[in-house]
Amino acid sequence: MLVTPAKADLNSLSPKQLRDLAAELISELLSKDSELRGKENELRGKESELRIKEALIAKLSHEMAVLKRIRFDARTEKFDAAQQGLFDEDTRADLQALNEQIDALDNKGETDHSGDAPAGKPRGAARRQPLPPEFPRRDIRHEPTNTICGCGCALKRIGEDVSEKLDYTPGTFSVERHIRGKWVCGQCENLVQAPVPGHVIDKGLATTRLLAQVIVSKYIAHLPLHRQEYLFARAGLALSRSTMAQWVGTIGQQLAPLVQAMRERLLQQAVLHADETPVSMLAPGKGKTHRAYLWSYCSTIYDPVAAVVFDFTETRSGKHAGQLLGVDGERPQVGWRGKLLSD
Repeated sequence: MLVTPAKADLNSLSPKQLRDLAAELISELLSKDSELRGKENELRGKESELRIKEALIAKLSHEMAVLKRIRFDARTEKFDAAQQGLFDEDTRADLQALNEQIDALDNKGETDHSGDAPAGKPRGAARRQPLPPEFPRRDIRHEPTNTICGCGCALKRIGEDVSEKLDYTPGTFSVERHIRGKWVCGQCENLVQAPVPGHVIDKGLATTRLLAQVIVSKYIAHLPLHRQEYLFARAGLALSRSTMAQWVGTIGQQLAPLVQAMRERLLQQAVLHADETPVSMLAPGKGKTHRAYLWSYCSTIYDPVAAVVFDFTETRSGKHAGQLLGVDGERPQVGWRGKLLSD
């Protein structure tokens, strides 16, 4: 930072020194002005980002309210038990996915994501029950890669943290015991412990294999969650359909970046295939259904990456394809350009 001489010192400076000093002052002022403008632009950018997040949270909250109202109204319709169960499963999954999006925007990180209860449970709230002791258990140990402290002393193991996750292979439950040893330095009392392994659902009860079993059974084998509930009960543990529905919603949100990456991969191709399947969509409050469509967009057999992206629409209008492909009807040069084959 430039220090300006006192008035008495200025009188002793030559004209050249005064010009140099003035130039340095002007340069510093310009630098400060540029820095201030940069901070103002950064602040405006953050304010704009905050407004966008607030608008998106309001939109998601509105969608949650609509889903809850639809779910409540659907109970008054004349559905049989199976229809009502399927409807509840999907609305629970959708509500959980919306919750995940709102939590991500809020950056709270307070949700347990286990499907049981949020983090920071109120006193007296129900806790997760221990897994049945008769299930076979497999120990997975997580220890520090280096047991020498930064001060040069050897670390001493003083205990461990154990967390259990429910695993599943068709017809059989088992338990993974993740054991994280605690190591401490006797000289500087530095505590070292291996980090918690990453997981699809943080602090969740289920292993990745159990989550995959639920998702594949629901969407590939077409087994609704209430039927899976019975299958799991026969294997030795009744997993509630509400918990599994929350798993489905969370996984759907976690897979969103993968879907976006697949869409971007498809948009790199000059030729795409598309086809639609009509599905019955419930009209809330009317007790009737109308025809909606599930579209699939896929690569050709000549593409080394076999990618398929699905899109649900309420009509058969071509505008939906334009939206997914990023094509503006008024400006066809914008977005994807290629040939779309459909029957």
